[in-house]
Amino acid sequence: HWGLDHGTWSVLCRLFPEADIPVVQLAVDRREPGPFHFELGRRLAPLREEGVLILGSGNLVHNLAAYRWGQPDGPPEEWAVRFEERVRRSLVERDPLPLIQWERLGEEARLAIPTPEHYLPLLYVSGASQPSDHVDFPIAGVEGGTISMLSVCYSSTPSTPSTAPTPLVG
Repeated sequence: HWGLDHGTWSVLCRLFPEADIPVVQLAVDRREPGPFHFELGRRLAPLREEGVLILGSGNLVHNLAAYRWGQPDGPPEEWAVRFEERVRRSLVERDPLPLIQWERLGEEARLAIPTPEHYLPLLYVSGASQPSDHVDFPIAGVEGGTISMLSVCYSSTPSTPSTAPTPLVG
């Protein structure tokens, strides 16, 4: 028995410290193309009507090779900021095609996503969203110059200032 991946338990232990909820973890098949992952999110969407929380954990920008070790609060790389802004714009405008075809977004995407396993959970969550959902970004910032902490939340109601956390860093 392997237990939960660090990308699952590191988030859930903060959201549900009592560990009193059932969890089903999906394996990410990074060999599959973007449309596969987005469509899987679409297929999971009906679970939301049953009260299931669909949570994707990764990091939008996840380049450990360029990470500034020992400088977690240093300024973000410009390419990381530009890529994050591009993704935010696609999410807000409800334009999933650039997200699904991230490989076509050029050098910034290549630097932001050197391997896709940290990015792909965004496609599940985006695919499971509904056109009527509000999109919020409760946590933002870049750590070590190259690890985006951006959180994306789709919900039927927008977050309010009292429920929207401030950015972690950056």
